[in-house]
Amino acid sequence: MIMIQKILDLHIHSKYSRACSRDLELPNIAAGCVRKGIDIVSTGDFTHPKWFEHIKESLVEDGEGVYRLMTYDVGRMTDRVRFILGTELSCIKKHKGETRRLHLCVFAPNIEAVEKFNNKLEEMGFNLKSDGRPILGLTAKQLLEIMLEVDKRMVLIPAHAWTPWFGIFGSKGGYDSLEDCFEELTPHVFAIETGLSSDPAMNWRCSVLDKIALISNSDAHSCAKLGREANVMEFESEKDITYNSIINKIKNQQIKYTIEFFPEEGKYHFDGHRDCKFVCHPKETRRLGGICPKCKKPLVIGVMNRVEELADKDVDGNGVVPYKSLVPLPEIIADVFEVGASSKKVKGAYEDLIKKLGNEFYILIDAKLSEIEKASSKEISDAIDRVRHGDIFVQPGYDGEFGVVKVFGEKLKREKIRQGTLLLD
Repeated sequence: MIMIQKILDLHIHSKYSRACSRDLELPNIAAGCVRKGIDIVSTGDFTHPKWFEHIKESLVEDGEGVYRLMTYDVGRMTDRVRFILGTELSCIKKHKGETRRLHLCVFAPNIEAVEKFNNKLEEMGFNLKSDGRPILGLTAKQLLEIMLEVDKRMVLIPAHAWTPWFGIFGSKGGYDSLEDCFEELTPHVFAIETGLSSDPAMNWRCSVLDKIALISNSDAHSCAKLGREANVMEFESEKDITYNSIINKIKNQQIKYTIEFFPEEGKYHFDGHRDCKFVCHPKETRRLGGICPKCKKPLVIGVMNRVEELADKDVDGNGVVPYKSLVPLPEIIADVFEVGASSKKVKGAYEDLIKKLGNEFYILIDAKLSEIEKASSKEISDAIDRVRHGDIFVQPGYDGEFGVVKVFGEKLKREKIRQGTLLLD
């Protein structure tokens, strides 16, 4: 049987979330998905009253629990994009002696379930108008209890699980296992989002995650950031694409592969202090006793260090779901031109490539190098080839500062970074 392949980004935001672009409205999100090559995307932020109204006014059901734009622009091909109902919630409450701050992805099977869920939260006194990602004075387990009471088909997936401040395994008040957090409800949590600062291979080192699905999403705060991480799934037909089928594929780890950031580019990969401009590998952190040599305060412990702390095995290369690490196309073009990714020159070259070859994921993953060279230049074709083979240089991110990836240049080689043989000062 010939299967159809779809790319899914299941964690984004709307214009009602803090520090998010005002352009994040559903028609613009759909157009951004077309350019990137995303087929199915989360609505994001469904607890916000104004955004939920926008969802109800803009979308129509097109398969069980899957929606499309009610009116769309044929020229922009936005009729092809499907939405599922999802959001991110921030739970902050003391639990087991520590204040836990967790970001959690929540999914609902239909509009009716979202309405009932939102009403329940409002009845409990939570201010859903405050932000697209509201803060709830609940433990993650309490939130899950409410969800299951509203509709047993609702799903909770911990967001960016390893980030220091709001990850379920983060160094700042996270847990050491899902069981510590969810207790008897743990069987309802069958997946985590790995986040930009970790990749599947890092997660494979933790046996507590052996039976847990690993998904990857963009957490986009603008249309330009859509799809910086994503999931690739296969379906028998368009009619087979439903809320239940998507959730079941995640639950059963039936993901063809995930699309990943190089984790070093994530803004919490290494340890450090942004204000002090100090960053180091976990090995150096241990030598320093966890103290910043500049300000003498504790370092912010990043994802690589936290994974090392919880890891109990080596990577054996037998992960359940494979993955591909990419660098966004504008960053690749910018590196070739030696200018900023938001420059007019990069934007022009990006638009030209998309117009000639198709969406960004096709160019980064599937297009023949000869096609790319013909549509652009030998330098851009060579750069994409190097990214496909992981032959890049990187300055790792730390303490909220994104890493800097260079396809060409004299930066630190990825494998040496991972081995800890080179340290930044």
